[in-house]
Amino acid sequence: MHIRFLTSKTHVHAYTHYHSISFKKKSIISKNMNPSTMKQTQIIEEEELKELKKSLPKTSFMGCEQIQLLKYENFWCGEMYIQNILMLQRNFIAQDTDLLIASLPKTGTTWLKSLLFSVVNRMKYSMNNKTPLLNNHPHDLVHSLEPLYGEAFEYPRPHHLDQLPSPRLFSTHLSYTSLPQSIKTSECRILYICRNPLDMLVSLYYFSIDFMKKQLGEEFKPPSMEYFFEDFCQGKHPCGPFFEQAVEYWKVSLEKPNKVLFLKYEDLKDDPSLYLKKLAEFIGKPFSIKEESEGVVQEMIELCSIKTMKGLEANSGGEAINRFYGKNSFFRKGEVGDWTNHFTPTMLEKMNKLMEQKLKGTGLSFKLLPS
Repeated sequence: MHIRFLTSKTHVHAYTHYHSISFKKKSIISKNMNPSTMKQTQIIEEEELKELKKSLPKTSFMGCEQIQLLKYENFWCGEMYIQNILMLQRNFIAQDTDLLIASLPKTGTTWLKSLLFSVVNRMKYSMNNKTPLLNNHPHDLVHSLEPLYGEAFEYPRPHHLDQLPSPRLFSTHLSYTSLPQSIKTSECRILYICRNPLDMLVSLYYFSIDFMKKQLGEEFKPPSMEYFFEDFCQGKHPCGPFFEQAVEYWKVSLEKPNKVLFLKYEDLKDDPSLYLKKLAEFIGKPFSIKEESEGVVQEMIELCSIKTMKGLEANSGGEAINRFYGKNSFFRKGEVGDWTNHFTPTMLEKMNKLMEQKLKGTGLSFKLLPS
C-alpha cells in the first residue's frame, strides 16, 4: 500500500495547498523512499533547501559550532531536521482517527506514549504478560512524525502509513504553527503534554549532553548549567522557545477542547488515575465501570510508571533507537522539583520573572514543587 491523498472535505484545503507549490528539477529524495510513493510525494529542491537554510536565523547548540539550530516559523530546530519538516508539512495526510502526542522534549513524552498505547490497545492485549510495551520501547510503538521523511528510522517510511492500524499513533515536537495543515483541519486529536520549565530544563540538559557525546565523542565538554539556562531563557533550545509553544497549544485547547487535550506532567504525577481517565474519554475510549472495578486503570498506571518502564530490558539497554539516542536515555528521574538541586537563587528569580511575563493573562501556570 502507498500514501493516498484523501479527498474528504477536511482534506481538500491541505491537498490544494500542498500542490500549489512549484518545484524545480533537481530535488532531494530519501534513498529509502518507495518508488511508487515518490510519484505522488512532493519533494524538496536542493536549491530551495540551501536558500532557506541561508535565510534562517542560526545559533550554536550547547556552545558547539558543529551542531546548529535554525529558527524556522519562529521555533528553533536542528539543522538536520529542516528537510524532514518541509517534507512532512507538504506530504503528510492526517486521518480523522489519528491520535497525536505533541510536546517539547523532556516533558513526559515517553510516559504519555506508554499510557496512550495502553489505553488504545487494552482490549487487544492484557497488561501483565502480552502487551508489546514489555518488549518494545514506547518510541517504537508511537511513531515520531519528524523522522518520517528522513533516514533516522527504517520504520515507518511514508509508504508504510496506510499499513498502520487505526487509530494511528504519532508524536511530534513541532509547534502547532508548524504542524501539517491536514492535522489542523482533520478531526484527528492532539494530546499535548507540558512540564514546568525548571524540571524540563534540567532533564533536557543531561539528555543533550548524552546526544552531543554520541555525535562528537566523549571528548565533548558540556557547558555549565548556567550557560544552558541562559540559552533556554532566550528560547535557544530544540523546539523552543518553551513558553511560546506551550501557550500556543494551551490557547488551542481552550478554543477547541475536542481537538487538543492539554496535560501537565505534574498533574499526571499527582493524580494519574484521574488524568488517565480524562485521556481515555478524550480519545473516545472511556473506561467502563467494570474495568475500573477490576483495577484496569491502576494496573495500567503501574505498568507505565517510570520505575517499571526503566527496569524493562527493552528500555534499559544502551542500544540506540535511532542514530542519535540510547534507549536508556529516555528514562532519568522523572521527579517534580529536581531543579532545586541545580538552580541558584539568581537563576530561580530570573525564571520566575520570565514565567510571569510570558504567561500573564493566559491562565496557564505550572507547579514547581511536589505536593
